[in-house]
Amino acid sequence: MTGSSASAHLEQLLGLFGDMGSALVCYSGGVDSALALALAHRVLGEKAIGMTAVSPSLAPFEREAAVRVAKQIGARHELVESFEIDDPNYQANDTDRCFHCKSELYRIADAKQKEWSMRAVVNGTNLDDLGDYRPGLEAAKNAHVRSPFVELKMHKADVRAVAELIGLGVWDKPAAACLSSRLPFGTSVTRERLAQIGGFEGELLGMGLRQVRVRWHALASTEKTSSGSIARVEVSKDELASAFEKRDAIAEAGKRHGFTYVTLDLEGYRMGSHNAVLVGKALRVIG
Repeated sequence: MTGSSASAHLEQLLGLFGDMGSALVCYSGGVDSALALALAHRVLGEKAIGMTAVSPSLAPFEREAAVRVAKQIGARHELVESFEIDDPNYQANDTDRCFHCKSELYRIADAKQKEWSMRAVVNGTNLDDLGDYRPGLEAAKNAHVRSPFVELKMHKADVRAVAELIGLGVWDKPAAACLSSRLPFGTSVTRERLAQIGGFEGELLGMGLRQVRVRWHALASTEKTSSGSIARVEVSKDELASAFEKRDAIAEAGKRHGFTYVTLDLEGYRMGSHNAVLVGKALRVIG
């Protein structure tokens, strides 16, 4: 994207947020929602509020990062408790899990919108998100949540370009997703499993790896063996060599967090790999 294109998108976004009058931004701390919050704050000031839903599916390091980035932006930031983990439909972890999660998020956002007298609820969805299997998008549609980047036909690269243009520190932050996305469909979502995954991922990031996913897989139990779990670690392809050099430390960390076996996925991180088992669902292609 050229600088002029990023500048044009910036002006369009500022105008769009200005027209809203006030906005509650569903804010996770990733580049998309951070840019939405930064621009809403730039135009609306105290009439822009970032709301982060806190639940067991939000890794502690992601929560801390969201708080830090909001402070850097200077925007009002509210942490609210979310209870999707108590929903049996969410716990079942069927292919529509994300729908139930986002429905809870937008239910909370609707209540807070009224409490804080905000005119609009906004998320950070961009056009690239529409090309993957994302049942949560239906929840946003049902709740009449606005997606400024979609409205302006912006892709992820466009979002990053505008974020870099305004000096947003997370402009190149790797994509993130909730911890529940690490569990295979049909494997129950539990607080213990989410804590296991989040703790291990936190240690991997502490080793200097940037793009990390810990995919949780169950070991079948028999009369002679107890059940256990396997960690399938994904890192970006350009970090595979580094991860292999750290293999002993990675294995030790995984076992500290309760994994029986720790493996390194040789295909590396790829967005949408969680959906690989779904028939007929689009996977995003990452170059």
